[in-house]
Amino acid sequence: MAHNPIVESFKEHIGKVITTSPSPFTGWLKPILLDVEEGKLTVEILIRHDMLNPAGTLHGGIAAAMQDDIAGATVYTLNSGTMYTTINNVIDYFANSKLDDSIIVKTQVIKHGKQIVNVQCELYRKSDGKMITRGSSNLMRIG
Repeated sequence: MAHNPIVESFKEHIGKVITTSPSPFTGWLKPILLDVEEGKLTVEILIRHDMLNPAGTLHGGIAAAMQDDIAGATVYTLNSGTMYTTINNVIDYFANSKLDDSIIVKTQVIKHGKQIVNVQCELYRKSDGKMITRGSSNLMRIG
């Protein structure tokens, strides 16, 4: 595999909160980078009060936004030299998560075409490994 400076840069931040993302939303999520490979990311996100719905569980929109944001970062690891935008974000919900739960987010590029990249994303509760969501996103090359 060819040298990938994006992946090498990410690797320098394993075990740390991602603070250098061009996405302000990533700064709000405060993900901790656990692992990175070209086309794969694993991060940990602590569920805070401002991520909850009125029932006191992780808001579904926040879970979907986690998927969208980390999928975008995953596409960035491809080092394609171009920008992508999400054209769809499909998500299935299986379990809930509560305040102070740590969530593991795992992504993987499934298909990297000329214009479209498909990324699979799964969220798990760290405490028991239970899958919270599974979904996929398609991102389109925009320049």
